[in-house]
Formats: sequence, structure tokens, C-alpha cells
Amino acid sequence: MHKLLILYATQTGNALDVAERLSREAERRGCSVNLLSLDQYDPSLLPQEQAVIFVVSTTGQGDTPDSMKVFWRYLLQRNLGRHWLKGVPYAVFGLGDSSYQKYNFVAKKLDKRLMDLGGIAIVERGLGDDQHPSGYEASLDPWMSSLWRMLNMIKPQFLSNGPDVVIQDTVLIDQPKVQITYHNSENDESRFSSTSDLRCLSIQIGSARSVHSGKALSDRSTPGCFLKMVNNLPLTTSNCVKDVRHFEFEFISHALQYEIGDVLEILPGQDSAAVDAFIQRCNLDPDSFITVSPREMDDHNAHDSRIPVKLRNFVEFAMDVASASPRRYFFEVMSFFATAEHERERLKYFISPEGRDDLYQYNQKERRTVLEVLEDFPSVKMPFEWLIQLVPPLKPRAFSISSSQSAHPNQVHLTVNVVSWTTPYKRKKKGLCSSWLAALDPCDGTVVPAWFHKGLLPAPAPSLPLILVGPGTGCAPFRGFVEERAVQSKTNATAPIIFFFGCCNEEGDFLYRDFWLSHSQNKGVLSEAKGGGFYVAFSRDQPQKVYVQHKMREHSKRIWNLLSEGAAVYIAGSSTKMPADVTSAFEEIISKENEVSREDAVRWMRALERCGKYHIEAWS
Repeated sequence: MHKLLILYATQTGNALDVAERLSREAERRGCSVNLLSLDQYDPSLLPQEQAVIFVVSTTGQGDTPDSMKVFWRYLLQRNLGRHWLKGVPYAVFGLGDSSYQKYNFVAKKLDKRLMDLGGIAIVERGLGDDQHPSGYEASLDPWMSSLWRMLNMIKPQFLSNGPDVVIQDTVLIDQPKVQITYHNSENDESRFSSTSDLRCLSIQIGSARSVHSGKALSDRSTPGCFLKMVNNLPLTTSNCVKDVRHFEFEFISHALQYEIGDVLEILPGQDSAAVDAFIQRCNLDPDSFITVSPREMDDHNAHDSRIPVKLRNFVEFAMDVASASPRRYFFEVMSFFATAEHERERLKYFISPEGRDDLYQYNQKERRTVLEVLEDFPSVKMPFEWLIQLVPPLKPRAFSISSSQSAHPNQVHLTVNVVSWTTPYKRKKKGLCSSWLAALDPCDGTVVPAWFHKGLLPAPAPSLPLILVGPGTGCAPFRGFVEERAVQSKTNATAPIIFFFGCCNEEGDFLYRDFWLSHSQNKGVLSEAKGGGFYVAFSRDQPQKVYVQHKMREHSKRIWNLLSEGAAVYIAGSSTKMPADVTSAFEEIISKENEVSREDAVRWMRALERCGKYHIEAWS
């Protein structure tokens, strides 16, 4: 039997969602599919495939998702010649955000590399854009239509019934991908009775998250450590439109080592009332003990080794019921379980090509949660197996660490903007993790599950001069950089640091004002006496807006001098226009101070990036 290979690389889950939709659409056309994450696939087998579809997202500033890194390194080997793929048909669909400078960069470079290696594109690459009014599906739908049509022309054996023949959905809707086993609650209550509280919590979180069908969770099911908040301090004034907080945490499990520039991921707590409402709406027993496993899993030993977890804990730790919006397929499956005719018709309209934009407006633009959607369609009685499969997994939220462990041995600090916004229909929404953290009282001792991992800002050597640009909460990692260098400077000579910070108003949101000023005076690590400098752009304190790039141009000579001495550049903050504007300012400064053309300045910057001295960490 001919099997269509679909390979995906996802960071947040969107690419997996697209890959699963492609798989369903192929199966509905009578095509057998092999669906794999790129880190599950042996790239040496690629020349033997009959047809391959790639779905890849672009992360950060044009970076490949973690699951693609090994595969991509393999493809870049020089010994793979122009005929290595020998005409293997392939297609690429990318997911990106056009507000980023390197929009869909991963899909573009993958497409080019596959072509260079002798692959033949079935259809022109598709590029999904988060900024489109209808999201990535605006380009996915027409791209899929072209894909099936062209695949049928060059490989008709895949789609035996033709590109437009769709098997009735009822054949495919009766079996969810997971199965649930219910357990004797008395036996499982006693299992945890002799276990310490933290160990018990770790087991419960790990059990709940490891069995969730969201594949992206597998490498971070059990928390790396547990923290407790010891300080929750506002950094902005009460009349400021932003609410930015400084959080300090202490390790209550074993202390982990981290470096400046690292990232802390936190598993947020969900609102208890929302979890209870979801369980009640779905008519579930919160106190039952369950294990969940893939339906196709034949290994009974592996199934038996799973630790049962209380259903309420499973929902609380693994299912995002009151923050994330459900995917399109959620509405498709809902339509099969709706008993009210008007609800079924509305759901069927939403999943039709004609209703795509209305679904996007109702769901993604309004950030409708799973609980809100279920409450809008009260006749839908979806089995728990389907809910486990389709409710978005509860994901840890990542934050740049804003402390140095050298300065705070048993602590880790974060600088967090408490997210809130109003939807197009004037509904008030809050960011799940930031609002949960902001509401924590350090006196309550709430346990915070967390993971540490490397970010995009490598820790610099003490002898490396630094040019830092971090407007707003982009200053977070650089607070750690300055703390670390201040500690190092007590025992050794250290290189200078120039830091450009930006905010709206000196009075409202000058984050860590006293900290920066203290280090920029009295021969501190940011002082001009030490070859450094601290410069602030207050964008709203005068009629003409002033941003960090304007301050950079004012000090172009100092920037060029440090660059000439081998300085590294670190940029952090909003992903919208800032990284591109700052990069452009650097090019302008190099062109002016080095007296070279703009093209030569761009090449100079690329060389800086290639030798590991130009780093950007940006977030939307």
C-alpha cells in the first residue's frame, strides 16, 4: 500500500494541528498516511519515500523548532549531492508571523534545500500567516486544494478515488485516538498516602501531562523543580496603562543551576471555578481515578505502568479549558455530538469553506475558550475521550530570567507584563499565567511547577564588551547580565557594558530605575568611567516620540568603538518592529562611523551574527 508521509516540526502546536488536518483530509480521500514529528523520523530514509509533505513553523528570529534541529543538520551535510533525493515529490507548508523580520524563514530555507538536493515540488510552498485576518487557514485551504489536485496528477495511486472524493465523515468520527481506564479510587488514594507532598504533586502532574495526547508535552511532563513566590512587587505606577511586576521565587525542591540568559517555564494554575464548571458541563466525576493511553497502543505492560490520576487533577494540569481557543477540528467533532438541529447547522457552517472567516472571528479573534464554546452549544455531549484528544494541552509559559544566580543563590527572578486586553466584541480577557502570578500572595506558599532551559541569549564571558538593547520588559535578561558582571567585577577586571533602555514615561514605567542608575554611577559596571553607559528613551515624555534606536544614533561613536573592540550585541523585547528598527540603526551606525556603504554595513552585521556576537530574543 502507498503511504503518504507527513512530517511536522512544531513549537506551540499549530504545525501539529495543520499536519493532523492534512492527515485527516488525505484519509478522507482514501489515502493511507504516516504522520510523524521530524525528531521521530530517520532523515537517511528520505530518498526512498514516494511523496513527503512537510509542515514546519518558524520560531523566534527565523529559528527552527527544537524537534527539527537534528533533521536540519543532517540535510545540510555537504556530501548530500544534487541528486540525493532523485526526484522525490515533496510539498512544504510553513507557519509564521509576518510581523517578524524573518517571516516563515524555516519553510523557505527547507523548500530551497529540498529542491537543491533534487526533490521535486508537488505544489508551490504554502505560507500561513498569523497576522492574516483569518489566520494561517486563509492560505492553508487553497494550498490543500492545489496539493490534492497536483498529487493526483503525478501520483494517482495515492488518491484512488480522485482529489475531490471525500469518504463520509461518520466512518472516521467514531474512534478517538485515546482510551480511558477507570480505577478503584481506594487503591489509588492509598498509593499517594506515604509520599511527600512535593513528590506526590510531581507524580500527579507528570502522570496527567505524560498521557495527554498533546505530543509537545512529552519532554516536559514532570516539573524540573518547584518554586514558591517570596516577592510580588509592582514596577509600574497605578496610573500607568501597563501592569509590570517583579517576581522573586525560592526553590522549595532541590535548587537547579541556571545561567544568565536562560529561560524559566512556569505551569500556570487554572481558575478552580473554571475547572469545576468544565467538569460539571461535561458531566464528569471529578473524584474518579483514570489512566489515558493511545488507542493503538498494544503494549499492556506500558499501559499497566501508568499511574492513575484523579480526573480533576488531569483536567487541571493537562487540559487548557479556560484560556486557549479550540482548533477547527473541535468544532467539526462537536457537530457530530450536537443534538439540537440549530446548533448542528451552525457548527457545520463554521467548518465549511464559506464559514471559515466567521469561525475565525467567533473563535480565535475573540479568544473563545473551550468552556465558553461548550457553553454556547449546550446540546453537545462529547465523550471525555474526544475532549482529552481535542482540548488544547495546558502549556508552560516561558519567561526570560531577570536575575543572576551568583547574586541570588537560592532564587530566580522574573519581570512580567500582566497581560490583559479587550476583544473586538468588547470582552475583557486576561493572560492565564501572568494574571495567575500577579494574584499570588507570597504569604500563601503556593507551589509553582517550573522548568529551566536555554534561551536565545548565551551567557557572555566577563571579558566580552556588551551592547545591550532592551526596551520595556526586554530589560529582564539584562538585569541578570548586569548583576552577574557586578559580582564578577569584585574579583576580576570586566569588559564594559552599554545598555539602551526604553519606556513610555519616566514616572510611569521606568522599570528598575534605581537599579540601573546605581550601576551607572560610582564606577559601576554601566558607568562611563568604566567604558560603559546607560541611556534611556522615554517615548511619550515629549511631543516627538523617542525610541531606543534614536538614543543609539546619538551615541553612534561609542557603539562603533565597542564593536571595533569585539563587542557582542544582545537585543530583547517586543517582536513587532523593534528588532528590525534596532538592526537598521546598527547598520546605519556602522556605515557612518566606518565610512562604508550600507551594503557593506549589512555584510558586517551578518559576519557579526555568524561569529555568534549578535543575539535577539523577541516575543509577541
